[in-house]
Amino acid sequence: MTPSVPVAVFASGGGTNLQALLDHEDASKIYRVVAVIADRPDAAALERARATGRDAWVISVKDRSQDEVGDELLQDLRDRGVQVIALAGYLKLIPSAVVAAYKRRILNIHPALLPAFGGKGMYGQRVHRAVLAEGAKVTGATVHYVDEEYDTGTIVAQWPVRVLAGDDAETLAARVLEVEHRLYPAVVDHVCTAVAEGRDPDPFILASIDFESAFQD
Repeated sequence: MTPSVPVAVFASGGGTNLQALLDHEDASKIYRVVAVIADRPDAAALERARATGRDAWVISVKDRSQDEVGDELLQDLRDRGVQVIALAGYLKLIPSAVVAAYKRRILNIHPALLPAFGGKGMYGQRVHRAVLAEGAKVTGATVHYVDEEYDTGTIVAQWPVRVLAGDDAETLAARVLEVEHRLYPAVVDHVCTAVAEGRDPDPFILASIDFESAFQD
């Protein structure tokens, strides 16, 4: 049996997508979360990780150069044999040295259908409020590869979610988050399978999605 691909998860907040990846891990057996890195000590994702016995620590970016942060990240990732990185609510730019070392092996999930409602400062409830303010009829979740900018990397997968009459930012966020928790582990499986087989990932198709139901009231 092919060994599980070592994955690092980067987080800045509560880490519900981290939890989805941890919950999926045993059923998948394709990847193993071996490290959780946060940029702030109060990130609840650290406690989620430690509760399951994973290595979890903080690498601060405040008042540090991207080169310095990148060197520390790369050393820690290499020490643990990390092959794939999954961002789970991580709000900082990834240093260019890390992007270069993990080309097409860093994933991020965004709570909207990029390229709409993305970019610096667009995260969490800010995204859902912007969707509602725009009067958009459809939003959703996007998984993309990470580059040196916010939310501009190649899109890997998207799942649409209809905006319903009467939605506020909280109700919309809750429905999008349900989709995120299904989509992200599936894409991580997909990419890690390719990494384990020594090839670039094929285009991702989530055949189990019933797109028609996504647009029903």
